[in-house]
Amino acid sequence: MTQNPTKHTKVLIIGSGPAGYTAAVYAARAMLKPILVHGIEPGGQLTTTTDVENYPGFAQVIQGPWLMDQMKEQAQAVGTEMIQDHIKSVDLKKTPFQAIGDSGQMYTADSIIISTGAQARWLNIESEKKFRGFGVSACATCDGFFFKDKTVAVVGGGNAAVEEAMFLTKFASKVQLIHRRDSLRAEKMLQSKLMANKKIEIIWDSVVEEVIGDNDPKNVKGLKIKNVKTNKIDELKIDGLFIAIGHDPATQLFKDQLNMDKEGYLTTKPDSTETNIPGVFAAGDVKDKIFRQAVTAAGMGCMAALEAEKFLSH
Repeated sequence: MTQNPTKHTKVLIIGSGPAGYTAAVYAARAMLKPILVHGIEPGGQLTTTTDVENYPGFAQVIQGPWLMDQMKEQAQAVGTEMIQDHIKSVDLKKTPFQAIGDSGQMYTADSIIISTGAQARWLNIESEKKFRGFGVSACATCDGFFFKDKTVAVVGGGNAAVEEAMFLTKFASKVQLIHRRDSLRAEKMLQSKLMANKKIEIIWDSVVEEVIGDNDPKNVKGLKIKNVKTNKIDELKIDGLFIAIGHDPATQLFKDQLNMDKEGYLTTKPDSTETNIPGVFAAGDVKDKIFRQAVTAAGMGCMAALEAEKFLSH
């Protein structure tokens, strides 16, 4: 196989989704001719999100995959080169920066915008996959609204799980927090708020065995949960299930080159997307474990492109 010649760009964007596509739009409009490399499923987490009701500018409900297609087309229309490849290694220790794809293609870049995102951790049981997007969710701020006056369950025991449970009490009439241990990992202050909330019931020492529901139309009806101490199986009647056992940022690629926090999220300078290496920027869920919204990711993508443009002009 003949080796493709090296592809050079002023701005290499790794990863698609609201952050990557928005960065591409701004970089292309700044005449930087960016190259955006995306994997086999471009669009990130939004491609598994059906109804989007909170993206500014759309009074009607829109679909996540549609929104990502629109952003992709917009980035292409203004001059972004899109390449399907999977970046398997990067060298950020010398300039121009280097990245190598699974295809064998070598990319060199004067600046890099990292928007590889994160993935929610799932329970990985068949029935959960089946109802994902139909009553099973990993984002209370995205989907809580659909469960007005209904009963929902949250799985997890850390800060995220407790915060999701509290948030869901704004809509749901009852929230059951299912935790596999007999104590929570969440901060004490959050725990006491949780305990004080009349709408929340905690189910200790338990794991979800199966999500029960209808097929046509698809919706969740209940759960089979198992007590890990007694092995007793119980059924709960619920209308929605929220998985809050954490996220994994896609940052393996940058280990030992870029600064990360203990959970593997890239760290950037305050009010900036700049990493510890000048010319390398990070935007979206790959660096943001607090907000995790399409609109904040898009905002960071814009920041990254403007910062890259400024970096390149010096």
